Amino acid sequence: MWFLCVFFHRLLDYRRPEVESLAELFGAFEPMEDGSPVRPLSLEWNLPQNHHIDSPFHFVNLPSEDVARNIARRSMLVKGIYELWGEGITDDDLEKAIRGFSDERKLPYLKPESSFRITVDNFGKVTSFQEQNERIRGLSYIPFKGRVDLRNPDHKFWLMEIDDYGENNGLPPVVERRIFFGREVGAADRKLLPTYQLKSRKYIGPTAMDAEIAFLMANQGLARPGKLIYDPFVGTGSILVAAAHFGAMTMGADIDIRVVRDGRGPDCNVWSNFEQYGLPKPLSLMRSDNNLPPWRSGLKEVFDAIICDPPYGVRAGGRKSGGRKLLKGAVDPYTVPEEKRFNHIPSTAAYSLAECVNDLLELSARMLVMGGRLVFFFPVLREDVVTVAQFPEHPCFTLIASCEQILSLRYSRYLLTMVKTGHYTEEISELAGKKHLDFRENHLKWMEEGNLHSAVFSSSDAQNTKSSFDRDSKPKYRGKYV
Repeated sequence: MWFLCVFFHRLLDYRRPEVESLAELFGAFEPMEDGSPVRPLSLEWNLPQNHHIDSPFHFVNLPSEDVARNIARRSMLVKGIYELWGEGITDDDLEKAIRGFSDERKLPYLKPESSFRITVDNFGKVTSFQEQNERIRGLSYIPFKGRVDLRNPDHKFWLMEIDDYGENNGLPPVVERRIFFGREVGAADRKLLPTYQLKSRKYIGPTAMDAEIAFLMANQGLARPGKLIYDPFVGTGSILVAAAHFGAMTMGADIDIRVVRDGRGPDCNVWSNFEQYGLPKPLSLMRSDNNLPPWRSGLKEVFDAIICDPPYGVRAGGRKSGGRKLLKGAVDPYTVPEEKRFNHIPSTAAYSLAECVNDLLELSARMLVMGGRLVFFFPVLREDVVTVAQFPEHPCFTLIASCEQILSLRYSRYLLTMVKTGHYTEEISELAGKKHLDFRENHLKWMEEGNLHSAVFSSSDAQNTKSSFDRDSKPKYRGKYV
């Protein structure tokens, strides 16, 4: 069934991948004999005529209204999904389309015993109350027989419009005026965002993940009851809070024992964030080093998803165990005296992003179940032309989504979603190590310790050199015109 999917006009790269992940979560694809889902490269999508890919209006093919309704209710970026009764450039075009829509589909929602409401929405433009009433009266040719109920109607209808007034609506000028009328199948429930906003959370840090992004990551990781989700850079637990909200079991780790054990006191720590929202607490929070994972040898395929935000070295530098002297071989490994174990803070050293991502892929290849997902952020410099070949890779994983979030003039990050499609073996591990060496050598040398920070924060005329990145060198709109 084709539906009209209307998105919120934000985080544009994230919109379709989120819907596709939720479609898999709610059973839009038939499972294989071994129980693993059949996931095509993407759902079938279409755009309204002459619309740009950034348009909030998209057509999507879904198997049923139940799937569409579930997607809309859980999505962070879907405003609503509708059964389209008609569309057109002018009101006459719209009337002709609605009259031609199947009576078999329309009449069940026009019965005398039912109630209804019509909402008028104009993208990028405020419509006065008087104009809304005039637009609704213009739909008198639709034979509504039920009563109007503005509070709790049985059926909700939407008259949506987008104008062609150039760049003021945040879209390319090629988007022409279009009018849509349809029945609401499912609508977003964004009430949880004010509930989980960081400013009202008990325990946050400088790198705490924004609530909306955390929920998007949990959706990409297919968080649901019965699934075990792990965050190896747990920090203040924002990502695990989002996963727990959707019913998943959670585990986390961090290299800083003061974060996972102490927080800012007994009533202000990671655990209190879960207590604040009445969520199940994590099964475990560990002091663990991503570079030296604590798992026993032979342990494999434990987690259903690994969702994390690795340290970039911008706001909080990555650290690994050992200390500079130990890693350079200047001192030998030491044993902490028994009387100092409780308060001892282990020595750490700088941990480059290239090494961190390689360790993350190795951990995920070993510890994720087949079909499990790895979801993590990967930073890039916007002056480079970013291609899929520049993202980290591993023989066990298939990249299914890369979503850009622009953070500044020079700096953005991609949310990468990978699915484990191959079993982990020692041979695979050796091959992955070779891929990592090639990746580090040939692609992103700025990922080494210190280079990313200087690239993001150095002034454009640093060292009397002019930056090669020009504000106007990037296209104003992403993607191609259609």
